[in-house]
Amino acid sequence: MNPGGPVYLDYNATTPVDPRVTDAAMPYWTEFFGNPSSDHPYADRPRHALATAREQVAALLGARADEIVFTASGSEANLLALRGAVLGDGRGHLVIAATEHPAVLQTAQALERLHGTEVTVLPVDHDGLLAPVALDAALVAGPGPAVVSIMAANNETGALQPITELATVAHRHGALVHCDAAQACGKIPVDVTESTVDLLTVVGHKMYAPRGAAALYVRDGVALEPVVYGGGQERGLRAGTENVALAVALGTAAQLAADDIATGAPQRIAALRDDLHDRLSTALPGRIHLNGPVERRLPNTLNISIDRTRGHRVLTHAPEIAASTGSACHSGIHTPSPVLTAMNLDTDRALAAIRLTLGRWSSSSDIDIAADALVRAVAHHDNEGIA
Repeated sequence: MNPGGPVYLDYNATTPVDPRVTDAAMPYWTEFFGNPSSDHPYADRPRHALATAREQVAALLGARADEIVFTASGSEANLLALRGAVLGDGRGHLVIAATEHPAVLQTAQALERLHGTEVTVLPVDHDGLLAPVALDAALVAGPGPAVVSIMAANNETGALQPITELATVAHRHGALVHCDAAQACGKIPVDVTESTVDLLTVVGHKMYAPRGAAALYVRDGVALEPVVYGGGQERGLRAGTENVALAVALGTAAQLAADDIATGAPQRIAALRDDLHDRLSTALPGRIHLNGPVERRLPNTLNISIDRTRGHRVLTHAPEIAASTGSACHSGIHTPSPVLTAMNLDTDRALAAIRLTLGRWSSSSDIDIAADALVRAVAHHDNEGIA
């Protein structure tokens, strides 16, 4: 990370680009610049690289290469999945969880406003998890063929939804299932064959690729309305000459992530996360509260509230670390995170939340620095006498 800079604990917001990813992609911005759709030698290397990248992303997901559609962002992939399924397959009912990413929530609102789609937003429990029985009831009561969109892992709390069970319920009612797996891919095993989802979003900048590199898994046979019309690239679902360099970056990142998972990286990161949690709990007895599940959680994610504090003020007093809070600031007024609110956390606890997320380059010395900095910051906060 940045020498001399704060310890980076915001990996769920974005990851640094792995130098190996940069090295793999760079030739396709310079030497191998040809259009992969062209019919001459300059197209050969880019076309082969595009095919290899598609295979690498597919391998991370347990999919086939021809089921991977490259996009420019996770938000675009979510749009292609939801709008594509509603318009392409005549499905008038969209079911989502209250804790979905804004890219899903706002797409749902647009479909309701522009196309008359009936949208059902399901509540979650205190840990942020959706009960399969709640999904079953919504599909029984709904108006016919549906699309269900449930994220694999929450970006704020790391909560892991029971995707396989939810997909089983949805398919029993003939629904299509989309999973926003932006936070899960690269951190834990993701297998579309096991989960049986029909559509799944992958985001490069959450797993050490550049921003602008993403993909949508589209199960063979699923009909979608294109998100961009034109030349027929990406199975006709997203026209435009492919950005081969970004596809190579995403493919390389997917391969590196698969290697990390196979060699136990999630367990190493989880141990560091738990050490940070334990140290804070010991130093601030009775004041640390975990937001989200204890076990069913991403291995890198620690979302805590510290009694009698405000998260943004604690981080202000801890310049040694870079992390996120559980609140949004509008004109100087902090409001609770919609995710934590949907989990029925009270306002004080939601405003006290801090999200600490680790990654590939997190180390035990980072944990030392972070724990000491946060304890000092809470003491400073306490001395200010501001609740």
